[in-house]
Amino acid sequence: MTYAIPATVSLDEPVRSYFGADIATELTANSTHLIGFGFDGTACFRKGTRYGPDGLRAVSEDIESYSPYLDADLEDHAFYDLGNLQLGDSTDVESQWRYATDTFNSIFAPINLVESGIKVLTLGGEHSISYAPIAKYLQQYPDLVLLHLDAHADLRDGFDGFHYSHASIIRRALDHFGPDHQLIQYGIRSGTRDEYQWMHKHQTVRTSREAFLQSVADIPANRPIYLTLDLDYFDPSYLPGTGTPEPGGEDFHSFVALIKLLRARNFVGADVVELSPEIDPTGNSNVFAAKVVREVILALEGSRS
Repeated sequence: MTYAIPATVSLDEPVRSYFGADIATELTANSTHLIGFGFDGTACFRKGTRYGPDGLRAVSEDIESYSPYLDADLEDHAFYDLGNLQLGDSTDVESQWRYATDTFNSIFAPINLVESGIKVLTLGGEHSISYAPIAKYLQQYPDLVLLHLDAHADLRDGFDGFHYSHASIIRRALDHFGPDHQLIQYGIRSGTRDEYQWMHKHQTVRTSREAFLQSVADIPANRPIYLTLDLDYFDPSYLPGTGTPEPGGEDFHSFVALIKLLRARNFVGADVVELSPEIDPTGNSNVFAAKVVREVILALEGSRS
């Protein structure tokens, strides 16, 4: 079964579809759909994440489709690339963000994610772009677990004049939380005193890899999970191409340990954000991010069985 994208919606074709996926002009049931949201208007340090979605796409077919970590291959799964959200004609940063966010909502508002089996993987862009998909998933899944991997707490109530800042994305997500939603955070190593006090009070943050992975392992197999992954979760020695790097981050193997758990659970959606290709002239960060996306797609598709 397919679902039409409104005729009023225009999307930009990507520089290259992710791993040769079909460029979709409609949504297909029981499939994963990638969509790019290249935006860096609220980035408060180094910009460039507007080029993130196409940065990782550009190198995607230069890596293997097979994941030795999951013993799974992208070639065995049907997934689709919708292209990139447009930012509109305004030069105003907030107007650009709202234009793209409204377009995302126009595409997915009519879709019942639970009944259709459609899974969405949004590619950023800085972390403010995650607002639209997270809000959609929280509305559709009343018992959703939101996994937040990041160097930063992102719990500020606005930053630098932006209510929907990349430093505020989790605070804005909490605006949509119901009584049965849950937040689990890991990798956090930068934030204000107030943010840390809030995380400890509400027991959202895990301070060791073991405790975090155990928290995920303890989630019932049928409970829906959404992952919001800021690539500065990884140590900048591994992935320097990000706008706000923080030393002391995680490595790829910690991520693989999580992905193996998610593949065996009800993993329903994700976003991968904060890749800034021009900051890393070697291109290694693009390849790193492309492999992260490969594992996420395989986990999303594998968790259907």
